[in-house]
Amino acid sequence: MEIVIALAFAGAVLFGADRLMLWLEGRGHVHWRRTDRKDLSKEPAAELDSLLSEQPRR
Repeated sequence: MEIVIALAFAGAVLFGADRLMLWLEGRGHVHWRRTDRKDLSKEPAAELDSLLSEQPRR
């Protein structure tokens, strides 16, 4: 019987967390399930070397 209660509690916690994330997404704080993902092939690419190399400071 304890396992049933534990599974029901875990399900309730997951459901509550999902609803919280959807509420935060509706307010624009996070991207959870309802927003489309970015198409990374259309984003500008940056070389790892250029990001990690030291730039001369002025």
